[in-house]
Amino acid sequence: MRLDIITIFPEYLAPLRLSLVGKAADRGVLDIRVHDLRAWTRDRHHTVDDTPYGGGPGMVMKPEPWGEALDEVLGATPAPVPGERPTHPGAEGGGTGSRGPSGPVVVVPTPSGRPFTQEIAAELADRSHLVFTPARYEGIDRRVVEEYAERAEVRELSIGDYVLAGGEAPVLVMVEAVVRLLPGVLGNAESHRDDSFAAGSMAHLLEGPVYTKPPVWRGREVPEILLGGHHGNIARWRRDRALRRTAEHRPDLLRAAPPESWDAGDRRCLAELGWEPGPDGRFGPRPGTVEE
Repeated sequence: MRLDIITIFPEYLAPLRLSLVGKAADRGVLDIRVHDLRAWTRDRHHTVDDTPYGGGPGMVMKPEPWGEALDEVLGATPAPVPGERPTHPGAEGGGTGSRGPSGPVVVVPTPSGRPFTQEIAAELADRSHLVFTPARYEGIDRRVVEEYAERAEVRELSIGDYVLAGGEAPVLVMVEAVVRLLPGVLGNAESHRDDSFAAGSMAHLLEGPVYTKPPVWRGREVPEILLGGHHGNIARWRRDRALRRTAEHRPDLLRAAPPESWDAGDRRCLAELGWEPGPDGRFGPRPGTVEE
């Protein structure tokens, strides 16, 4: 997989050379290229922003450097403009950008985007080329997104309902979520199977508690069932604990799950938690219980 990241703070992306992501790059699983947006500016001050049309606080990132940067990174020829000769400094490989499953995906981190989920991480992990555009200030001139949405797949994604100083931190979050799903990145290929929000079940559950040696720490014992070696009982215990944690922290996930998500053991556990099926078969808290 090739990852291109265009930013005015390349040093912010230094953690991509560490841990799992860095090791994947060292092994050739990833080709990480971090670009300084200011390399595509044309004035001596390397200006990347200007005041917004219509007034208002803050600054907006200019379309010209973003356009030239994306043209080069995507290997795309910019659309001709009457009376203007397109510039395309040293694009690698030439050619044109392409939409669809085989083409690059331009990822725009923004608090106004769709929520970034494990499902989206898995979709991006199936692609061969991701281009991230972390913005600063009030964001990028909207015409940039509109332009490249016609020439490549563009995903506007948010990592949460809050605002950060820039898009670099969301890029780090999304890259790590995507890269750990690539074959050969995790030491154990099954490690992400039971992650919170992992695919494979119609109901997304949070991961339950985990334990390791020693069996007793500061007077606190590892649950006895985990020491017994009965894999069926352990699987049921873990599933129950996942249901309990999800009911406590993310009851919305349980409410949204279709009725066929639950087996008999799940239904027993949900009943113990004070949940019951409604007219549509979906589970919700029993009237009069907490989380109703």
